[in-house]
Amino acid sequence: MKRIGILTAGGDTPALNATIYGAVEQANALGINVFGLLRGYAGLLSNNVPHVHLNPLFTSIPELDPCLGGTLIGSSRTYIDPDSDQIEVVKQSLVRLKLDGLICIGGDGTINGMQPIAEFTQCVLAPKTIDNDLGLNYLDEPNEWVRRPTDDDDDGVEDIQVRSRDRMNLEDIINYATPGYATAVFVVAQCVRRLRTTAESHRRIGIVEVMGRQSGYIALGAAYGQPDLILIPEVPVDFDLLEQRVRQIYDMQHHVLIVVGEGAKTADGHDLGAATPTYDPAGNIRYSGAADALRKILQDRIEPEFFDRARTHEPATAAYFTRKVGHTQRGGRPILFDRFHASQLGGKAVRLLVNGENNAVATLQYSPANGFDVSSISANKLRNQWGEIHPRCVHPSMYDDHRMQASEFGEEYLKPIFTNAIGWDDIEFLRAELFSSGNLSTPYQSVNTDVSKRVRYL
Repeated sequence: MKRIGILTAGGDTPALNATIYGAVEQANALGINVFGLLRGYAGLLSNNVPHVHLNPLFTSIPELDPCLGGTLIGSSRTYIDPDSDQIEVVKQSLVRLKLDGLICIGGDGTINGMQPIAEFTQCVLAPKTIDNDLGLNYLDEPNEWVRRPTDDDDDGVEDIQVRSRDRMNLEDIINYATPGYATAVFVVAQCVRRLRTTAESHRRIGIVEVMGRQSGYIALGAAYGQPDLILIPEVPVDFDLLEQRVRQIYDMQHHVLIVVGEGAKTADGHDLGAATPTYDPAGNIRYSGAADALRKILQDRIEPEFFDRARTHEPATAAYFTRKVGHTQRGGRPILFDRFHASQLGGKAVRLLVNGENNAVATLQYSPANGFDVSSISANKLRNQWGEIHPRCVHPSMYDDHRMQASEFGEEYLKPIFTNAIGWDDIEFLRAELFSSGNLSTPYQSVNTDVSKRVRYL
């Protein structure tokens, strides 16, 4: 193993550069050259295959900063179609680069794009996703999926998970937390706390929408911001119970703050905020607004007179506000938990290649006795019997659907990640860098500008 490639695909996360950094530092120690492939799989499909030598003389280039958010080698949502001529193009690109192996950094879309490449070269995955949905709650979880025909289409089918376990242990979890998740929750918790003061001051009901199409881990982690109610995609919204809880809380404290995952669903299984869903380039549903839909439902259910005591001389329609945290969750400097464990997973990916592994995934494991450690699993272990990888969802034991909050076990899950997730240097960075007087006169220095001077073409 003398030359390996590395790429980042899918959406950006705060810890991508940290993962690349860990891989390059491990490669430096082993005397392996690392080449960053620009813009993910799209770079492999380009005729001139743009790439960057990340460790000339086995020293990491200065642009590779683990504290920098995003990815210095760029990303795209271009994925490989195994049934097209793209496979041959990718194969020739890897041969022309003389690569002995490939590290892909990404989530479920990236791992699916990696599968056909693993048929002709060593290929491993270092995980990343702010949704924390790449992994398993327990090893036999993929076997719980059953395929049934849909009611609205005679030829259509849908996969339904029939859970075999009501409880689970923290040690059971495969890939306990993905790099990027902790920083996303860090951002969300701050937003929730800041929006709380607006709701509190103006006697309003605030609805905060966070990312999470099918997995409610970010919404669950938002519990650190102390919202009154949390709605996750895995549990359909009980609107009668929600209305009751909103009335109770508002009567007591004259405001309510609700966190809702963007993929929240109604009791009949429809997406709360996707009356006319569109799709992003990866084929994911792009939701039109769960928070706005929830506001409309509450406005229809709660009579305007309900707010008279707390909000005299103001219209009842002004008693609600919605906010989307949006892409803020996936950007910026990664906090300590993400930086450290992302670099460990990057290094593990290199060792997997050196040890001859193929189609494997580096994982972060946890046990109360030993803490966090890196391991690996075959990508095929994540697949169901039809070869599909489903996003990992919040297990029912982690969520209290009556209180609409994290359960006791959910709290136990979150504590190892976040108890020491922020380092002293994270706070020092805010103190010293954010309001540096130089920011007023110095334009933003993009890493793209510096890396473009290092790009090579075939």
